[in-house]
Amino acid sequence: MIKPLDGKVAIVTGAGRGIGRAHAISLAAQGAKVVVNDLGSSLDGSDEESAPADDVVDTIIASGGEAIANYGSVATQEGAEGTVTSALDAFGQLDILVNNAGNYRPRMIFNMSFQDWDSVVRVHLYGHFNCIAAASKVFRVQRSGRIINTASEAWLGEAAVSNYGAAKAGIVGLTRIVARDLGKYGVTCNCICPRASTRMTDSLSFGESAERAELDNELSSLDPSDITPLMVYLASDQASNVNGRVFLAYGGTISLFSEPQPERTLYKTDAWSVAEAFDAIPKSLTGDLINPVPAQPLKTNA
Repeated sequence: MIKPLDGKVAIVTGAGRGIGRAHAISLAAQGAKVVVNDLGSSLDGSDEESAPADDVVDTIIASGGEAIANYGSVATQEGAEGTVTSALDAFGQLDILVNNAGNYRPRMIFNMSFQDWDSVVRVHLYGHFNCIAAASKVFRVQRSGRIINTASEAWLGEAAVSNYGAAKAGIVGLTRIVARDLGKYGVTCNCICPRASTRMTDSLSFGESAERAELDNELSSLDPSDITPLMVYLASDQASNVNGRVFLAYGGTISLFSEPQPERTLYKTDAWSVAEAFDAIPKSLTGDLINPVPAQPLKTNA
């Protein structure tokens, strides 16, 4: 039986665990030869081990697929380029890039160190850029290719993850721009915001125990493999018309985010004065807006 990705070669970064692991195994099941890239680091980006990537490769081979491991850090240009070289050396081509590698260092903005910020932005945003830049050289010459990026709903706004959310917002912007840079060469670039039970969600703290238990129960039912059908579709030739778009995927849900556009507009023929702006903006643009996180009264010890 012909599979949708027969004859394709794919790279999946951060493929040793969680969603990346599910992506790599699913790509192989659908006919692709896979480079399983994983540094084998802990959740905060420290430590390194080869076992996670090796285990995924063994799983794919045991199921009759083809895969090799790569342990490079996509946070560096050299590591990303080495991942692409691994694909070309082992399989002679590259058709699909799935950017999934990530780490997580949550802190409130007033407690976040430069190291926390830099580490997360480097792995997520720099990692996406480094791999796309390396793969795009191949895709441009062969005039084909599929890039699937991994963002998060955190880009819409979430407390205590300014590093992670900013990186994910950057990935959304990067996706939209790469789509326009490479579209004329037959390359597409799209983005998935996934919800699934992973090491990252297991590490989250949601407040009181009852709330934590409710959210834990919801997340525990969301398997990483639920994300893969959308990813496989976007990696296929059939999705050539889908470019620069952002999706949400979890459980049985696949959503397409709307394209950004102005919600309300004030217009006058000449420039606004400060007085005019103070008068018109609350009346027509902002008067009915609600602060999502209003100021709270100062707590004092009784």
